[in-house]
Order: sequence, then C-alpha cells, then structure tokens
Amino acid sequence: MTLSYRQPGVLLTDRRFTVPLDHDRPEGETIELYAREVVATDKAHQDLPWLLYLQGGPGFGADRSVGRPGWLGRALKEYRVLLLDQRGTGHSTPAGRQTLPLRGGPAEQADYLTHFRADSIVRDCEAVRAEVTGGAPWTVLGQSFGGFCATSYLSLAPEGLATAVITGGLPSLDAHADDVYRAAFPRVERKVTAHYARYPQDVERARRIADHLLTHDVVLPNGYRLTVEAFQSLGIVLGTGDGTHRLHYLLEDAFVRTPQGHTLSDAFQEQVQGMLSYARHPLYALIHESIYGQDTRPTAWSAERVRAEFPRFDAAKALAGDEPLLFTGESIHPWMFDCDPALRPLRETAELLAARTDWTPLYDPARLAANEVPVVAAVYHDDMYVDTAHSLRTARAIRGLRTWITDEFEHDGIRTGGPRVLDRLLALVRDEA
Repeated sequence: MTLSYRQPGVLLTDRRFTVPLDHDRPEGETIELYAREVVATDKAHQDLPWLLYLQGGPGFGADRSVGRPGWLGRALKEYRVLLLDQRGTGHSTPAGRQTLPLRGGPAEQADYLTHFRADSIVRDCEAVRAEVTGGAPWTVLGQSFGGFCATSYLSLAPEGLATAVITGGLPSLDAHADDVYRAAFPRVERKVTAHYARYPQDVERARRIADHLLTHDVVLPNGYRLTVEAFQSLGIVLGTGDGTHRLHYLLEDAFVRTPQGHTLSDAFQEQVQGMLSYARHPLYALIHESIYGQDTRPTAWSAERVRAEFPRFDAAKALAGDEPLLFTGESIHPWMFDCDPALRPLRETAELLAARTDWTPLYDPARLAANEVPVVAAVYHDDMYVDTAHSLRTARAIRGLRTWITDEFEHDGIRTGGPRVLDRLLALVRDEA
C-alpha cells in the first residue's frame, strides 16, 4: 500500500519494496526497502523522468527535508525524485545493536552485514527501478558514498542508467583501505592547520580540553566515554562547509566553573555526545572500512594501524611539547566500540568484519573503460573525505566522464550550494549530449 501526502510545493509518496538479502539467492531471505517519492505539486500528473538520489555514508538514510530546499528544488523542476533509504538505514530493515541480535551471534551478524555494500545496493536499485519506472532507465545522483554506489552501478548495471551525476564521490577503483587512509591523514592535517589559522585561540582551547581528558575519566550523559581520541575525532566536521565554525563555537564553551573547580560544561557534553554517537547510523561504524575491501586482504582496522604512521596525531606527545593538538577525520577505530554505548554490543561483530578475507570486487575497470552512459562528477579540491588524486585517476578511467573541479565548495557542496552544483553538472551533461 502506498501513502501520499503534501508538504509545501511537493507531493510525497511512501514506497516500500521487498528484495532478496542476497541477490545471488533470490529464493532466500528477503528484506524491506523504503523510499520516498517526491514530485512538484504542479507537475504531479506529468510523465516526468526519474532521478534516484543515493545518500552519502555508508549507513545514513536519505534526507528528510521539508518542501523543496536546495538541490531537491532544482531537481524537481524536471524530475520525479526517489529518495532511497539504502538497505539497513532509515526505514529499510534497519541494522544496529537492537536488531542485529535477531540474526544470532557475532558470526551470523557479520555474515549478514557482508550484504550491505555498494554491489548489493545497486542490485536493490535495479529491483526497485523495474517496479517504479517499468524498466525505463533513470538518472542517479550519488553524493559521497552514494557516488561510490553510482560507480558500482556503472560497473554492474549500466543499462539501468540514463545519466549518472556524482558529487564528491568518485572512489579509487583499486586502492586498499590502507592506501585510502595514508592519503587521508595528511589532508586532515591540512584542514586542522587551516582551522587554527582561522581561529588561533582554538589551539590553546583544544590543548586544555585534551589535557583534561587525559587526566579525568569523563562519561557523557548518554554513557559515552569521552577519551582524548574520541575528542580528536570531532575533527570529522572540518571537511564540511561550515565545519570549522561549528568546531570553534563548540570549543569556546567547553569549560564552566563549579564549586569543585573548572569542568566540562553540560552544554559542551550535550553537543559532543550528539556529534560522536553512532546510535542513529551504526552501519557507518560497522561497515565503513569494508567499502574499500575488494580482495583477500583484510581491512584489519586500517585507520587505526595507519594512524600510527603519523605520530603528529598522538595527543600525549603533542601535549608533552608545544605542538597543537591535531584532530582526526573520517575514520573508524576499535576504541569507538568501547566508548559508544550504541556500538559496544557490536564489538565482536566489528572485529569479525575487520578480519574477513573474502571481499569481492565492487568495480569493473574494463566495463568502465567502455562506458556509454553520460557521467558527470563534481570533484572538490582537497576534499577531506575523498582523495582528489584518487578521484581524478578514476575519472580518467571511466570513458566519457566529465569532471567539474572546484574549490568553491567543500565535500557537502550538494547541501551548501545545491542548486548551483546541480545546475552546473546537468549543464555538463547537456553539453556532452
């Protein structure tokens, strides 16, 4: 049953689909997918082409917007849009500490989660497309990890695509997770250095907070154990358009004076727990490194191992001298499964995924080299989350792909400059045509 309802300027329809957990075993277990169809009110009865939006992540449900803001408003001028909650996210048979025990123990949970990568998502999309468009190809807009999925789509089922639009999400076709993180830590350091250049007062503020965490056992109101490594991981926001300002405002309100002396304020702790908790997107932590697994090499907590190659990120060493504390970026570490109450029950499951040696390829270089689908991609200069050099190498490997390289936006350009970004990319598609 479908349900339609209205918001300002749009008609929304809830759509639900049943797909195999394992597409190689279509007769086996099934899961449910949820998607929200969005169409401009004045175009609701028109025969419009479809645009499928694939959210960044992994592990995040599709945007829950109101009306027609940003890129969505631009897309609705000519498309009927489908906002898909990728498997395991949002309303699509969610996977987290509350639901995964239904699978059994950690081994069964880890086996289950091997079906939540880009290749399975693409095959979900193809099953959904057959039902939604009647088999007609559609345009896919992939943001960040959604762009990884779009690249897999071009590899696995290009016949399903009229056009592919990728924003901040051209993956390396062959890099191991170690290669990804070796490229990432220097980028993160550049973002931290730029932040301190903008807000030099934050150097001492960050050092003071880190020193407090090294000498005190701090547990946030939701049960999250705030270690200095967890504090450093707040640097993940520095890859977004307003992240440097958000971090600055967070740091300036960190301490409050009490009868027992200065301590971390309730306001600071409340904000931090919201930024650090994976309660709303546990899949991000569980399968993040597996999105780079494509052969028999385990990911083996790659970010944690590679971080040791960059001693400037060691908080204790920085505080022992006069170096600024370096924040970290988009990386998952085993200690997160000790600190975060939303992840603690899943620690063994995460360990088993990190040790797997049977990952299958997500991209087909030969098929991409012969690509015939119009493809355009926004590549953000010095993107903190997706390595620019990796993206440009992939762009050269996909036949006909056109890039727009810009430093006007950060990784979340589709959010901060959505209409302009989408306009520019759609214009590139038309120029190609």
